[in-house]
Amino acid sequence: MQIDLIFQKSLNFDKISSAEALFLYKNAPLTTLMFYANQLRKKIHNNNYVSYIIDRNINYSNICSSKCMFCNFCRNSNEEDAYTLSINDFIPKIDELYKKGGNQILLQGGMNPNIGTDYYTNLFKSLKKKYSGLKLHALSPPEIVYLAKKENLPFEQIIIKLQNAGLDSIPGGGAEILSDRVRKIISPAKCTTDEWLKVMHAAHKLNITTSATMMFGHIETPEERMEHLCLLRDTQNRKPKTAKGFISFTLWPLAGNNTKLLKKFSDIKPIYADEYIKMLAISRLVLNNIPNIQVSWLTMGKEVAGVCLFAGANDLSSIMIEENVLLSAGKNYKMNQTDIEKMIKSLRLKPMKRNQEYEKL
Repeated sequence: MQIDLIFQKSLNFDKISSAEALFLYKNAPLTTLMFYANQLRKKIHNNNYVSYIIDRNINYSNICSSKCMFCNFCRNSNEEDAYTLSINDFIPKIDELYKKGGNQILLQGGMNPNIGTDYYTNLFKSLKKKYSGLKLHALSPPEIVYLAKKENLPFEQIIIKLQNAGLDSIPGGGAEILSDRVRKIISPAKCTTDEWLKVMHAAHKLNITTSATMMFGHIETPEERMEHLCLLRDTQNRKPKTAKGFISFTLWPLAGNNTKLLKKFSDIKPIYADEYIKMLAISRLVLNNIPNIQVSWLTMGKEVAGVCLFAGANDLSSIMIEENVLLSAGKNYKMNQTDIEKMIKSLRLKPMKRNQEYEKL
């Protein structure tokens, strides 16, 4: 198996198998991976733009029955600091977002046994009525599957209800690693791999734009990482031609300080820069049918993020006005709009403020 032939397949927009991706992971020099991933980025984006978005991540509740081993954020209903936001709680948060030049909120909050679909549809309708142009990037496949099972409805019907109430796009949260072996250990109450993928395919058929993610660096194997990428790529290939499907992919390393996961698996090692850059470059090469690759500056810092912009990434995601889940696990990197634009320009690249559909603003 020759490395150059695998690279050429990716550059020709052919499919790389999980075995070929694993071969690159084990054998290709990091600088070579970066070079070819950057070449593919240039083929997909024939410009020097690096995009970013101004939005706000609002965790509408910290009450969650999932109890994932890597999460410090969730609470039981009877805990003193448990909360679920009312519609009025959103007002000052969104007012601040609009003042900073954003108009999108990312809404995620886990699997709360105390609220159903009506909470979300009433919330979405109320917020859309109050705020002109507000975009809702909301929930995730595990939350949608949970609602469907709770209300004994097909998840397609749940998605349609949310869409009719104002849902604009679905984030790729809850993917972690798309391997049921891994999921049964770290997040056994969440949806299965097949359910996660089916929710996203259903959204694509409804012409709802989605994003995809991977949280790696815990108990998964390199083989499972590559299979995860190939499952995303194959799901993207199944979308209707008129749908955008997965518009982006984000690679997250585990943020696990003081989590049950690190206490149980004490041999888990941190993801350092070289490993993150390698996985990001391979992600770009495998996911040659997903247009945008985000780099997680929030977990890796801006220096590593800057290198990744020459290893296949073309997007710096959000300035993160509010972020609670990663903060509770020990990640506290921060950048505002000025910082992001200054960083991009320092690399002789061009900053581009965008919306969730990756349209230039």
